[in-house]
Amino acid sequence: MEPFVLSTERLELRPFAAADTDEVFRTVQDPDILRWTTLPSPYEHTDAVFFVEQISGEGLRTGTGFHFAVRPRGGGELLGAVGIGFHLAPGTWELGYWTAKPHRGRGCVTEAATEVIRWALATLGVDRIIWRAEVGNEPSRAVARKLGFTMEGVQRAATVHQGTTRDAWVGSLLPSDLGLPGLHPYLPARGAGELPAPAADGPALDVSAAL
Repeated sequence: MEPFVLSTERLELRPFAAADTDEVFRTVQDPDILRWTTLPSPYEHTDAVFFVEQISGEGLRTGTGFHFAVRPRGGGELLGAVGIGFHLAPGTWELGYWTAKPHRGRGCVTEAATEVIRWALATLGVDRIIWRAEVGNEPSRAVARKLGFTMEGVQRAATVHQGTTRDAWVGSLLPSDLGLPGLHPYLPARGAGELPAPAADGPALDVSAAL
């Protein structure tokens, strides 16, 4: 896919390009970004090159991932990043984001991610968008909630960070949450996960048979 631009009232979102490499490298030195993301730590300049040229560039070329540099509309310094990538199951994409330290608390990444979600639902075959963050990353969870994600719980050892597996919060956003159709029709389960109660005078339920 050719590079393209998304815009909001305040922001401009462009796929990362070689000209962004040095600024990505400087911005990601922030301890909070390195603490809560799965980016390499320490983060070397070669890591920024790999992200821009391989992860972002290849994702755009193949249509499997879209990583946007978020800047003020009309130009300016890097405010943050929003990415959405194909996530194994057909129709499932994963959203991620980070904000440059000087620009936190201004709603920039929430605004940018809203536009990325809108674009993805209109352009990509989407049944489900997921969000994950290491348990304890309250700012990321707050953004996800503002975006409309439903918190689904905790996945044990769901993310690898600095050589260890960590528990992750997980949430989902469905096209139907926004009144839109998905890639496939959605048929919600009824009583999912509930085991039938035993009859009053009958034998106890053999739970192992349900596992």
